[in-house]
Amino acid sequence: MHAPRTYVLGLGNVLMGDDGFGPAAVRAFLEKYDVGDDVDVIDLGTPGLDLTPWLVDTHHVIFVDTVKAPLPPGSMRLYGKADLTKHAPFARTGPHDPGVKECVFTLEFAGRAPSHITIVGVVPDVVGMSIELSPAVAAAVPAAVEAIAEALRAHGDEVVPRLPGVLLGAAPWWQAGVPNAALTS
Repeated sequence: MHAPRTYVLGLGNVLMGDDGFGPAAVRAFLEKYDVGDDVDVIDLGTPGLDLTPWLVDTHHVIFVDTVKAPLPPGSMRLYGKADLTKHAPFARTGPHDPGVKECVFTLEFAGRAPSHITIVGVVPDVVGMSIELSPAVAAAVPAAVEAIAEALRAHGDEVVPRLPGVLLGAAPWWQAGVPNAALTS
């Protein structure tokens, strides 16, 4: 089998409240949709500069993460590659900053960057020790799921609804007490 041409990458630390939005959203996406063989949907956690191998020579990468924006918590923003690359990288302020811009610029220089990038971002409310999303960010998960599906379809990837009642299996350890239906309602 050939390497996938599209990645959906959930970024964030599930132990830090709303920072776990990316992993929660990709899990909810997988509960609702199946994708074609050319797509991998992955909870990548907090890769830092280790993100680079996931971007090399890909057609499309969708990042799902929290974003800083002058909007109320739970507001969703969509960004493209041009939005990401129009300004120079800024200093990373902590060990969990994903380093997306730095990785993309490095790969652009080498001629191996993704052709297309979509960022599905949600403004966080509470980032602190917790395995729960704030109500505002949890409420944004269904819209993020649909934004991921639309971004995939827009780039020619197969996205089909899962059959009702077909689940992925046990919830990850950080969502063990959350019924699957709560993630997709």
